[in-house]
Amino acid sequence: MDNERFCVEQIDHVEFFVPDRYEAADWYERVLGLRVVGAFEHWAKDSGGPLMISPDGGNSKLALFEGTPQGTRPTSGYHLVAFRVGAQAFVDFLRRSREFDLRGPKGDALGPDSAVDHGQAFSAYFVDPYGHRLELTTYEYDGAAALLKGLT
Repeated sequence: MDNERFCVEQIDHVEFFVPDRYEAADWYERVLGLRVVGAFEHWAKDSGGPLMISPDGGNSKLALFEGTPQGTRPTSGYHLVAFRVGAQAFVDFLRRSREFDLRGPKGDALGPDSAVDHGQAFSAYFVDPYGHRLELTTYEYDGAAALLKGLT
């Protein structure tokens, strides 16, 4: 291993604790399009393990464990989980955010005016029903900027 350097391939999963795994999976599917990964569903059904959900068929996953959610406790272990989308999906999400009664980290309603301009990316920050902090972000900056102008 003289010239070889160890490097992980990707982030595999992030663990969230929720009161009901399938209820949470339904919320994540409706709001963000994440789906249960059937190949791992037996963990949740057979052993009380995680219910794995994913946006990409299982390459990256959220592992939903039954337990006490983070709620309003200060973050520990991580600050938030960010999901990346294209410019059109980002703007579509902001348009749909009121349909899901999404709230920002301070309890404010998420809406078309909630995009945060980072100069080369736009983000929207919100929480799931269990208090987990989430971010939706796009690096398609110019496209998102043009689409966002049409929202105001």
